[in-house]
Amino acid sequence: MSILFKFLKPYRTAAILALVMMLIELAVELSQPYLISKIIDNGIRSHDLTVVWTWGGFLVLSAAVAFSAGILSSFFASHASQGFGFDMRDRLYEKVQSFTYAAFNRFAASTLITRLTGDVSQLQDAVFTGLRFMSRIPLVVLGSVVMGLVVQWRLGLVLTVTVPVMIVLLMLLMRRSSKMFRTVQNKLDSVNGVVQENLTGIRLIRVFVRMGYEVARFAEYSRDLMRSTISALRLTETAMPFVLLLMNGGILVLLWFGRIEISHGNATLGQTVAVINYTLRAVGGLSALSGIVAAFSRMRASALRVGEVLDAPGVEDTRRSGVTNLENGVNNASMANPPQRIKGAVSFEHVSFRYPDSGIAVLEDISFKAEPGEVVAIMGATGSGKTSLVSLIARLYEQTEGVVRVDGRDTRDLNLAGLRSAIGYVPQEVLLFSGTVQGNIAWGNEKAGLSEIEAAARAAQIHDTIMSLPDGYDALLGQRGVNLSGGQKQRLSIARALVRKPSILIMDDSTNALDAVTEAALLSELQKLSCTTFIITQKIASTAAADLILLLDEGRLLAAGTHEQLLAGSSLYRSICESQEGKENLHVQNRA
Repeated sequence: MSILFKFLKPYRTAAILALVMMLIELAVELSQPYLISKIIDNGIRSHDLTVVWTWGGFLVLSAAVAFSAGILSSFFASHASQGFGFDMRDRLYEKVQSFTYAAFNRFAASTLITRLTGDVSQLQDAVFTGLRFMSRIPLVVLGSVVMGLVVQWRLGLVLTVTVPVMIVLLMLLMRRSSKMFRTVQNKLDSVNGVVQENLTGIRLIRVFVRMGYEVARFAEYSRDLMRSTISALRLTETAMPFVLLLMNGGILVLLWFGRIEISHGNATLGQTVAVINYTLRAVGGLSALSGIVAAFSRMRASALRVGEVLDAPGVEDTRRSGVTNLENGVNNASMANPPQRIKGAVSFEHVSFRYPDSGIAVLEDISFKAEPGEVVAIMGATGSGKTSLVSLIARLYEQTEGVVRVDGRDTRDLNLAGLRSAIGYVPQEVLLFSGTVQGNIAWGNEKAGLSEIEAAARAAQIHDTIMSLPDGYDALLGQRGVNLSGGQKQRLSIARALVRKPSILIMDDSTNALDAVTEAALLSELQKLSCTTFIITQKIASTAAADLILLLDEGRLLAAGTHEQLLAGSSLYRSICESQEGKENLHVQNRA
């Protein structure tokens, strides 16, 4: 619950005003049955119209005051709740952006989406309900009991007996339903995950004719969500009949004793009507309280889920990152001296790496050195650790042992923003954004002009393709670049990395969709760059001209050297060459 007060603090003035207006509205409403009793006893029964008009005027005036206070309370409650929701979503998004790759492994994308949208909306609604109704309902019940005792204490005792019983029942219900609604939110995560997978892989689903299977799978997850929701709602809704049964029984008892008290002269008709009115208000309050309990249970479950994200460990070290300090809103990069220009020398010194919560070594005792401007090709079977190796250069993960150096300095001592700004990264899985072609390339360098964007596109062998589009560089791309082919998307992703004019270029198997001619032209352009280039590839054509080839197998560096050196010293490399070029071409290369 502390999370609510933390994000409500900036809006405490609006929250306090909402509560004050609510209290004014409540006080006026609780006074109305008392005014009605005066009209009945002193006016109607005495046939005194002056009293009727006088107290009736007060009654109308009080209704106007209650109406105005209610409108103002809703206004201030809306302001506080909307600001609360905005700040919480903003803070959650910043926290997710600061996650290390290891932290992302603990939260699926679907659950993060649900927590940033559905759970925050639940809390936002709970804040409004709390300021407007949740705090009002208990006061209505308590105020009705107190006023019933004030008007006629003998009749008011009926309320003092029935109300506590109902409160205890509702508290027990809330504890149970909170756990059930948390299960509902987890089921919703699963449904969102299935939807996300299906929308992302719709082409594959259709090609393999798996539509029926995926529809059945979605129906199964959706059915689980339905059952969990029904169970939770059934539990909360069963409170209503119990509330009405006990409170209506209380009203019958009140009418019975009211008749006796009136006949004995201990109570007047107006007092009896007033106490019955207060009882009805208490009944209405407790009936509404069952709904409030359901909303509170959902809110509590959502607060726990949001808190898990906000309190999650695994945040990148902002002390050296140069990115915004999420706690204090301070940009560390602006406080320190600008990072030095990175030249591009990269060295690994006995580096080992294991993924968090895994005892399996992905990389073991890796050592090599690449000078600025060199081309390093990385080869190896699937799962040999190629992507993990280049991820350590950009500090997407932290090595378990050893030291990764850039320009002779431990990467952990470098300004993280400065390090990454010097790296051009082309991921294995191409990701483009909705928008124009120019905007997607400029995403790599927002300050790049059109001439720089065109130069990067020419180097990536995508310029002619772009110019053939109806709007050229202003052509709109669909989500994830669905209106481009695989090779076009790869080249656009390469252009996005090249426009950064990086000191270190990392290409993670990002030419596998290119034909031989296009790939050769691209590699020729890359050789003209002054950056240190790391190319993960399985093609000998991409490694032959490399200054250094790293051959990995199950996380170990089997061999390192040039193409000629590995041909002479590595049987595995020779077998790869034979499988791709044939023995005859291999002999020709050896004679040359």
